[in-house]
Amino acid sequence: MKNYSNTDKVLLKPVIRNRLETSETKMLCRRNVERLKMIFHRWPSYSLRPWPRSIRKLLSIGLFVVVIVVIILSYQLKIMGSSHRKVNPPQPAISCRFDHSHKSLVKPKNYNSRDSKHVSKRVLVLVESPYTALAKHIITILEAARIEYKIENTGRNLPTLTHFDKSKFGVIILENLEAYVNMDNWNRQLLDKYCRDYKVGMVLFVHSVDEYGIDREKVPGFPLILRYNMALKDYTLNLFSDMWRITRPGEIWEGTLPQDDWTVFEFNHSTYEPLAYAKAAPPPFLDAGYEVDNRTLVSVLQDRGTFDGIQKVFFGNGLKFWLHIPVLLDVLSYLSHGKLSLPLERYIQIDVDDIFVGITGTRMTPVDVEAMVQAQERLQRQVQGFKFNLGFSGWFYEHGNSLENEGDRKILEQRHKFWWFGHMWRHEQAHKFTQDHLERSMLLNYQFAKDHDIPIYQQYAVAPHHSGVYPVHEPLYQSWKNVWDIRVTSTEEYPRLYPAWRRRGFIHKGIMVLPRQTCGLFTHTLFLDKYPGGRQHLDDSIQGGELFQTFLFNPINIYMTHLGNYANDRLALYTFESVIKFVQCWTNLQLKQVPPLELGIKYFEMFPEERDPLWQNPCLYKRHLAIWSTNKSCDRLPKFLVIGPQKTGTTALYTFLSLHPAILSNYNSPDTFEEVQFFNGNNYYKGIDWYMEFFPIPPNATSDFLFEKSATYFDNELVPMRAHGLIPKAKLICILIHPAKRAYSWYQHIRSHNDPTALNYTFLEVVTADDSAPRKLKDLKNRCLLPGIYVQHLSRWLDYFPARQLFIIDGEWLKSHPVAVMHNVQRFLHIEPHYNYSQLIRFDPKKGFYCQILSEDKNKCLGRGKGRLYPNMNKEVTDYLRQYYRKHNVALSKFLKKNQYRIPDWLEEELSH
Repeated sequence: MKNYSNTDKVLLKPVIRNRLETSETKMLCRRNVERLKMIFHRWPSYSLRPWPRSIRKLLSIGLFVVVIVVIILSYQLKIMGSSHRKVNPPQPAISCRFDHSHKSLVKPKNYNSRDSKHVSKRVLVLVESPYTALAKHIITILEAARIEYKIENTGRNLPTLTHFDKSKFGVIILENLEAYVNMDNWNRQLLDKYCRDYKVGMVLFVHSVDEYGIDREKVPGFPLILRYNMALKDYTLNLFSDMWRITRPGEIWEGTLPQDDWTVFEFNHSTYEPLAYAKAAPPPFLDAGYEVDNRTLVSVLQDRGTFDGIQKVFFGNGLKFWLHIPVLLDVLSYLSHGKLSLPLERYIQIDVDDIFVGITGTRMTPVDVEAMVQAQERLQRQVQGFKFNLGFSGWFYEHGNSLENEGDRKILEQRHKFWWFGHMWRHEQAHKFTQDHLERSMLLNYQFAKDHDIPIYQQYAVAPHHSGVYPVHEPLYQSWKNVWDIRVTSTEEYPRLYPAWRRRGFIHKGIMVLPRQTCGLFTHTLFLDKYPGGRQHLDDSIQGGELFQTFLFNPINIYMTHLGNYANDRLALYTFESVIKFVQCWTNLQLKQVPPLELGIKYFEMFPEERDPLWQNPCLYKRHLAIWSTNKSCDRLPKFLVIGPQKTGTTALYTFLSLHPAILSNYNSPDTFEEVQFFNGNNYYKGIDWYMEFFPIPPNATSDFLFEKSATYFDNELVPMRAHGLIPKAKLICILIHPAKRAYSWYQHIRSHNDPTALNYTFLEVVTADDSAPRKLKDLKNRCLLPGIYVQHLSRWLDYFPARQLFIIDGEWLKSHPVAVMHNVQRFLHIEPHYNYSQLIRFDPKKGFYCQILSEDKNKCLGRGKGRLYPNMNKEVTDYLRQYYRKHNVALSKFLKKNQYRIPDWLEEELSH
């Protein structure tokens, strides 16, 4: 027995305390408590009235205790009755026609060639509608494979196909062959010439024909005949094709294929080579004179391009048949000369969460442990370096029946055969607790590991129920580092659980967060005959379905399983042994496992763009809100932002907004004063908890408006994406003045702060500096000129926010007519009450601008640094900047008109010259 302090023993309550922690027990208890309430509610009030109050109270307590005992006993009977352990759990039944000794016959191909230098890593998808099932499926596959794409309608003019004489696309996918054949001459000739000149291949899908009586048709302009509406069976791939990289030929998918509207190809030209074969399946109701067609039919066809100079691949059906998905990935790799190739290595990790947490009657016994060890040994022959990764919460150790407790001890006897990671002591949800509680809980678990000689050196952890990983609970990350020195974790919640192919990783506080995949096994999936959807549903996922496709698309896969999946029917062993065998039968993927820390490093070497997180609003997603601390509130996020740019009057606007009683600004920062500057710098990595601390809790979250002003947001490339991620419904306000005036004001601002570069160079020398100039001079030039290319930055904001959420203020009007401007700002924000700013601000002749009214003869104006008078720009620099900004201002005018914004007076005057 373990030795714990008296304080620790307080946590070690009887077994029933453990059972009440489980979700099933809680639900059962809640139902019975509600029944108990109804009993007391319906109890005839007159029946106990003659009794003394003390006796009535005693009888009520006694009745309550009896009901609780009945609940517990009924629960025990329920568990005993439901635990129908099988003597022989289901075993994997997948086998390959070609074993490992025949793999040399079908080695994966490498398509890299000199032509790949001129090929883009982007795909052009031409569809009749982006909302068709096939179009959606194509896009899903490209996104899952992380292949960039552009989608266009075939009925429109083609997009620009080249950039500076370089191809913009590596492959063109046409959703419908008919749309390509019937394309207007101009677009067809342009597309064909582009494909020939830049060696860009095509993928074409052939749809079935609905017209009655049409079962065969020649393709106009091609030596190719299509046979429609075929039912097929026994699908196989051409073993001798040069196409295969991921897909491994040699197997036969036996039986009738899904759907009976396949198109098969007949040809009489050497340019064509079959990629996939099948046989005709008999119709479900055979006519008396039906003759079986045993001919081999071609369902996927390669055109090598010797006929018209363009390489193509034709699919005789969509992507509903699972094998077409890996085939399509190989086709994209082949046609792009290797540019669109996925790696062949697949790293997997199977976590068990939690090896000691389970309901009595469903936990592992010694026989189950032995089966797990044997399965691991078999998997090690298929997956290099494989080991199960066991999570543990020490409080639950030996909390089953006698046989299950023996199973717990058996696991620890075999502990050095597995990898281990620590959970919380009692499997707590981290977001509910403080850092002090979390660290004490982890220390108890850490001590348990030391007492039982559990090897815990992987620097990996998983949070129970995904709690605290994302949305981030800062105390969890800090506790992990302080107690376990954690460097890697995983979650399926970033950015969201669904769709699964968009799960990503990020790094926070030095901890690598890797995406986790679901495998179809949960705490309640204990028996194959009770699997949701039946055994066939699980087998479909394994054999080409959802689980198989996680192996196909993701170079790194972390799967979460549970204790009950290794007991009972041992579904985890059945599932993973089956899917790994299936992967090896049908693909050339090389399965490996490395320690979690190495796995995290590999992931971010593959996807360095994911290192930075993209914070989202937890209140906009039900699952995230459920695992976010209840003492946090999205009411502390701003409803609108003043985004800049700098030196356009944003501080004056900030001051005017703060005068409104329903508008609350952020608290000042000790470093950046009234600007939080969260979205555009290192502050972003401090997380949203840090950001929300800058805002008060609004007295009325409905009518009060929180806002912040950070003028550096306007021209930062990352800010629009980050702001939209966290506050997608926020409104935006920016101020535009003449860009030359803004540039000169920035230069003078820097000079007033004694910047050496600004002091040593005139404004003309700064704005005309060339590439040979010193780096600091070029940096100052960029800070002067680039923010003034307004159209570029506004377009980036509208890539994420709709135009109706952006309000553009003419900076000259803000200076000369602020009352009218503030009237329009209030209307834009839909804020109440609507204030008359003529009673709040007035013109101060000494300062030369509007200030806050304090009394009849006293104003409160901005500091000495605001409203500073500078020497006028000379004509030479004015002419230079007018010419520099001319094309950008023209583009700005078009942009404003297109999006129905008012043209500022200064812009109309500028363009009239």
